[in-house]
Amino acid sequence: MLVVGESLVDIVRRQDGSTETFPGGSAANVAVALSRLGRDTGFVTSYAADDHGRLIADHLAASGVTLATDPHVIPRTSSALATLQEDGSARYTFDIDWRIGAVEITEPPLALHACSLGAVVTPGCEDVRALMARLRSSTTTSYDINMRPTVTGVGPAIAKTVEETVRLSDIVKASDEDLEALYPGESEAAACERLLALGPAAVVVTRGADGAAWYAEGLAVAAAGVAVSVADTIGAGDTFGAAMIDELGSLGLLGGGVDALRGMSHEQVAGVLDFATRAAAVTVSRPGADPPYRSEL
Repeated sequence: MLVVGESLVDIVRRQDGSTETFPGGSAANVAVALSRLGRDTGFVTSYAADDHGRLIADHLAASGVTLATDPHVIPRTSSALATLQEDGSARYTFDIDWRIGAVEITEPPLALHACSLGAVVTPGCEDVRALMARLRSSTTTSYDINMRPTVTGVGPAIAKTVEETVRLSDIVKASDEDLEALYPGESEAAACERLLALGPAAVVVTRGADGAAWYAEGLAVAAAGVAVSVADTIGAGDTFGAAMIDELGSLGLLGGGVDALRGMSHEQVAGVLDFATRAAAVTVSRPGADPPYRSEL
């Protein structure tokens, strides 16, 4: 597996005013989650040679993630201030610098996953899309929209950028909140139809405690949420995305592009959603982005 996108530190501010720093970033969380599920995972990212960068490097190494490029191409490591709400959800304020170095691929991966800020923040996003286009003929491409309006804003400009990445994707993931930010006032089904028209085989929507749904041509499958005591929701969607990719790999459906995914049965889709939902439930049950190991599932 190959993941491309941002690494940063989450500075978590709790309701009592205390703070704690965790390594994170949407793409870094996915890379860690895939590696903990037993997948050989390469990671294209960037962070600085500072204290926060060393925290990220140690975190990635401890989970067995392999760096696929030199990350030291930015002057300071990016950060996100995550202010926790009463329900455990987080509101984010970002300090982001995003670009990547040269990427040398000797063997095409089964899957390439791009996500969140890394896919839309310049100048790095242009290199992300170029990598997706370069590998798509032999690799399953997935994209988690994971909107961050406080960084990118909302409106037609960011929607166009997101859609450019969707066009390069075999499978797209978004939360219900992402869809509302992307296409305000549209129903979930209508937003997914719009994204499917751009070419992916499926659009998968996470709904927090209400589970998830899979939309594809002629197929719609919903999965219930898992009851769990919530520590916080940081990394939940990233874990879901990683577990979804992992389970598609277990079904032998990676590397075949949209055709393999379009042939999935209702039962296969339901199994993928169930596995991904259970994995995300583990992450929300503990502080920070701390995805489960396969043995925990």
